[in-house]
Amino acid sequence: MKTRAAVLHTLDKQAPFAQSLPLKIEEIELDAPGIGEVLVKMTAAGLCHSDLSVITGVRPRPVPMALGHEASGTVMKVGEGVHDLKVGDRVVLVFVPSCGHCLPCTEGRPALCEPGAEANGKGTLLSGERRLHLGAQAVHHHVGVSAFAEHAVVSRRSCVKIEQDIDPIEAALFGCAVLTGVGAVVNTARVQPGQTAAVVGLGGVGMCALLGAVASGATEIVAIDLHESKLEMARKLGATITINARDPDAVAKVKEATKGGVDFAFEMAGVTQAMELSYRITKRGGTTVTASLPHPQHNWALQQVSLVAEERTIKGSYIGSCVPSRDVPRYINLYLAGKLPINQLMGERMKLEDINRGFDRLDAGESMRDLVVF
Repeated sequence: MKTRAAVLHTLDKQAPFAQSLPLKIEEIELDAPGIGEVLVKMTAAGLCHSDLSVITGVRPRPVPMALGHEASGTVMKVGEGVHDLKVGDRVVLVFVPSCGHCLPCTEGRPALCEPGAEANGKGTLLSGERRLHLGAQAVHHHVGVSAFAEHAVVSRRSCVKIEQDIDPIEAALFGCAVLTGVGAVVNTARVQPGQTAAVVGLGGVGMCALLGAVASGATEIVAIDLHESKLEMARKLGATITINARDPDAVAKVKEATKGGVDFAFEMAGVTQAMELSYRITKRGGTTVTASLPHPQHNWALQQVSLVAEERTIKGSYIGSCVPSRDVPRYINLYLAGKLPINQLMGERMKLEDINRGFDRLDAGESMRDLVVF
């Protein structure tokens, strides 16, 4: 079948993207789903820094590639061997397909699925196949999803069925921002009621981490960002202390307000300066968690003596250390119960043709979670 998709052909385009047009809206050929795959009609797809990092070359991927990884949609067709989804089912798409058989999967850590990571790096589906074509040229899949398209063929392992009555557009955020941000708090860090937390970087994922800290019962929640508008939003969502990252006394202010630092600091900005700040505001015996993906060549100089003498912990969190089939329904239920007001994070709703302008908004830090709505 034919469908329209936002395709990235080169990694060298610079902002403003509305002028350089890194993403071309093209009609592409989409194969029928193979064994263990489904055809999905997209409802909405969120614009995330992980997409922007591919556009700018920070996260190099093979091109041409149809971008997009955070989405919701409706099943249109199921391939051979798919028995637990049917036409008409609504799904959230997850950007690491989990095979269910490798060691991390069998240990209950599907976010670290080894075949899934290998397929994502190659730009294929979990099966190793590419179902997208521009004429005779194969088009790569972005982390098994390629959501900036009217339709996509994905692995069944990339889908989580939505049972609850939730706005299908809002559901898109649960595929990345919510899984990553909330999961970093409740799965990776396991924040307990009465503990203290800080979030450095208040994009969509950072705001979800803040909501996760509120829902977990943290008593002091520090929000740190460069943009005053995001700090204002953080206060509305439950932050008890807000500090501009440009403040030269930011570390001292956090330590004073929290009596020595926070139990958990979450770095969500994707730059090494934010990681340094997060580590410095973590208390003795505390944990610093990062869920961001900076440039692979950017390194952070760890003060090893403090790691030992203060019994610190540093943890990485990928997709919120999630089990998608467990966590997506959990987080949706929390949202429907009023415990995770994800709807407050919804930004501009745009057409596919406006996607390059949308990435200018994201690059400038102007947006929360803008979405392409189909």
